Parts: sequence; structure tokens; C-alpha cells
Amino acid sequence: MANRQTLGGVIHAYQQYDPKRFPSPTQPPPDMTSAAFEHMLMYGQRRELTPEQLARAIKIDPSQISGLGPSIDALIAILKERRRKILERFETSRVSKAAERAVAEEAQQLKPPKNLRERFHSAVKNEQIRDLERLWYAAGNDQSAFARGLVSLIETLGDKYLVEQLAAKYDFTGRESLSVPQALQVKEELEKIDDLIKQLEEARETAQIGLIDMDALAEFTEPGDVDQLSALQQQIQDYLREMAEQQGLEQRGGSFQLTPKAYRIFQAKLLEKLFSELAPSRSGRHQNNVIGEGAVELQTTKQYEFGDSVANMDITSSFVNALIRKGPGTPVRLDQEDIEIHRTRNSPKCATCVLMDMSGSMRYDGQYINVKRMALALEGLIRGEYPGDYLQFIEMYSFAKPVPRGKLIELMPKPVTVHDPIVRLRADMSRDDVSEHQVPPHFTNIQHALSTARRMLSTQDTPNRQIVLITDGLPTAHFEQQMLYLLYPPDPRTEEATLREGQLCRREGITINMFLMPSWSQTEEDVRFAYRLAESTKGRVFFTAGRDLDRYVVWDYLSRRRDIVS
Repeated sequence: MANRQTLGGVIHAYQQYDPKRFPSPTQPPPDMTSAAFEHMLMYGQRRELTPEQLARAIKIDPSQISGLGPSIDALIAILKERRRKILERFETSRVSKAAERAVAEEAQQLKPPKNLRERFHSAVKNEQIRDLERLWYAAGNDQSAFARGLVSLIETLGDKYLVEQLAAKYDFTGRESLSVPQALQVKEELEKIDDLIKQLEEARETAQIGLIDMDALAEFTEPGDVDQLSALQQQIQDYLREMAEQQGLEQRGGSFQLTPKAYRIFQAKLLEKLFSELAPSRSGRHQNNVIGEGAVELQTTKQYEFGDSVANMDITSSFVNALIRKGPGTPVRLDQEDIEIHRTRNSPKCATCVLMDMSGSMRYDGQYINVKRMALALEGLIRGEYPGDYLQFIEMYSFAKPVPRGKLIELMPKPVTVHDPIVRLRADMSRDDVSEHQVPPHFTNIQHALSTARRMLSTQDTPNRQIVLITDGLPTAHFEQQMLYLLYPPDPRTEEATLREGQLCRREGITINMFLMPSWSQTEEDVRFAYRLAESTKGRVFFTAGRDLDRYVVWDYLSRRRDIVS
């Protein structure tokens, strides 16, 4: 009978749910946002994240499912026993000879045309299916007796290959002979058993029950075991779906989509990982407080000095000092030595434009993924720690365009549409009949990106302005008035236009920090250009591997803010 002591147990038994095992309410949920974001970083919006892909990426503690449903070890033992009995029953030497004999007999029955006879005998001797297929095309008439015989011979030779694969893959120890069709059925059954064992072993290690082929498993196990495992599979899928919703993944139309909540969770994980990798000997994450005439009051106070603003006066402490000096009574008169002033901290504003190379070469070694991961980390840092700072991302290819923060993860390197070794193109972008979509997009226009960033930073009311330029080599496109030039190999004309734009940035007090990433096409000239740009603009250049880009850029940003306030 249900009562206050037994009610919970009844509910747990009815729902087949053990709160001690699957999953503990206090246990941290599995990380689902990282898997979704890594998928989106690689594919953008071109591929949707399916429930199966999400299940493969999610890691659940296997101990949570150890007491639920049928034993996975028991199912594996059933399948291995089935495989053992098959191997101990049959032998494959006779079926291998039978398959070889069948090929020889069919070949002897064929009468090839005189002009194809030599090629036919060579193909049969070498047992080459490809050569037999080419003979079929050479026969000219697919309705002839020779052509139809070739089709049958190719199929028989293919069966011989499969029988040889069966004999080579498995160690048969029995005595019962097989026919060729029986051998093919045995091969299919053994491979299905191997796949199921692999799925079950993976599920045992990772708790990915959802990846097991239940229909195939039903052929070798008891129906009750499969039903219990299917119920456990559904339970895990429901749990993953619930955790996905809690972490900002919404399922729509059979695929998962990212919400702003998922962005925040992933950015927090990026920053946590990033700062855990910084050297312990370096200074901390936050800049040191700079005491002076600032906008943010601190709890500590000091005695009034000439020039201090009375707007920051600690009224309570000041009146207490006056009462202690003169004793109780009214009126209370304040002298200069009574006045206490709150110390203040400067909180300067920094304006940054990040130029992200999305030209065709950024596809090499997945460099574009590292660029997008860096952008998400930097955006999360500034939004969480320095919300007053200005940050703008600019996509750089044959043109330069500002990117909304919510669209960062969708960026992809531009497809290469021109494969000529030498390209000399120009387009008058002022003409009405010329649009951006007609221009090959995979070139690198650093000059236009610098110009766009300079115009955007010029509107920011702060002297602390910088450009973070991330690219893998020399510029290959530039503007001259309304004329766009696409020049490959890189041309001195493009480099001069880019350096001129860098000089304009320098005149307006904008610092350029260039991060040069490795590329298959990178040469010594790429490195020299990076130095020339840095020297001419009094900027800096960093050489970094793609996987460390987020750490370098974020740390440089923090160092720059410390330089500003020091």
C-alpha cells in the first residue's frame, strides 16, 4: 500500500527510473553546446545537426546506465557465441575452389570476337573486373551473346572476390561445406554480427545507446531484451533532448538549431578553456586598478587633496571626522582635514575592429574554423567583462563587409572560382550592370577591409582604437576609386594600395595588429609584407599556429587594455 514512505519507490518502479543511477539530479549535465558549435564552425549553415550526430558527440557517464535495461555484456556474449558456432560449423576451402571453378567454366563458354579475343583472355587470366567492363563497352552491342555473357561473368567473378574475402577475414574450423550463395549469406551475417558487437562495445564505453541498430539486433537476441533496450534508448534520447533544450538547442524539423543562450554557454566554455591555458606566471585576467580621477568609485577613501573633486566626497566619514575633532553640537563645521574622498578607478573605453580573412585559401587545414572560434571567444570576453568597449567584426574576401555578431558562426571561406595560374581582372563597381555576385569572391582585399574598419572606428569617441588583422598571406585585391582589381600572383600595385590605407589608419591614431596564420601557399614574401605593414604603421605582427589563434588574440587584447590604463 502506498504511503509517505513507499510512494517514491512506487513512482520509480512505474517509470523504470532509478534516481541513483540515471542521471543524478545533482550531476552536471553533459556538454551539448560544444558539439553543436563545433559542427556549425565547420559547416556553417550548409549542414544541419541531426539527432544522430548530436548523440555521437555527447558523452554520458556509462555508469549511469549500468543497471538499466538488459546487460550490454550479455548481449555481446550472445552475439559472440553466435559467431563462434558459425565458425566452428563451416569450412571455406571447398567453396573457394567452387567459386574459382565457376569463373573458369563461364569464361570457357564465351566466344569473344576476334579483335577482342586477346584482351578477353588477359582479363580472365588476371581476374580483373575493370578490364571485363571495358570489354563490354568495346563490344558495341549490349544485346549480343558475348556482351550478355560478360555481365554474368563479371557477377560470378565478383562472387569469387567475396568468397575470398570471407575466407581471409574469418578463421573457419568446421567441416561442413558451403555453396557460393550460402557463403555469401554467411558473410553478410558475420559482418552484421561484427557491426552490432562494435556498436554495443561503443555503447558500453560511451553510453551511446541511440546508435545501436535495434532491427538488426532483434535477429540475434530475445524479443524481451530488445524491447528493454529500446525503452532505454528512448529514455536516453528524451534525456538528451531535455538537456539540449536547457542548454539552448532547439529541435525544429528534425534538426537542432542554436539559440542566443547556446552562444553564451559556448563562449563561456571557450573562455574557461582559454584562460586555463595561460601561463600561471602571467598577470591575472582583469587589468590592474589605476587610481586617479576616474568614473568608478571604490570603497577605499583618502584625505582630501587640492584638486580632488568634492563630488566623490565620503559624507559620512567626513562628518564623523568633524564631530571627533570638535565634539557634539551644531552646527557641524567641516575643515579641509576632515574631508574624506572616495578613491576612483579609471575605466577607459577601447574600440576594436577584427578583420577576418575568409578568402579561398583559408579553407586549408580548417583555418577558418580557428578564426571563427577566436571571434566567438573575443566577443564573449568583451560582452561579459568590458561591455562598454566597441567591437566590430569585418569579413574580408574580394570585398569587405561588417558581420553581425549573431552571424559569425555562419561564415565560410569563399569557393575558388578561377583556377588560372595568372589572373589580371578589374571591375568598375560604379556601373549599374556590375554586381558583387559577378566578381570572383575568393581573393583577399586587405585594403578595402582596412578602409572599412577605419571609417567605423572614426565614429568612436575614444583615442584607444585598434585593428586586429587576421590573414594568411599577401593581399590579392584592392580598390582604386570605384575600380576593383583582382591580381594573382600578388602584385606590387595591390601591396602599395594596402600600405597607403595602413598609413591613413596610422594618421588617425589606429593601431594595426596583424596575426599571420600558416598556409600551404605562404612564402617569404608574405612574411616580408607583414613586417612592412607593421613597420609603416607602427603596429605589430604575430606569427601563430591556427589552433592558438584565440589565445593569442584574447591575451593581446587584455594586454592592450592594461597598456591603455597604465
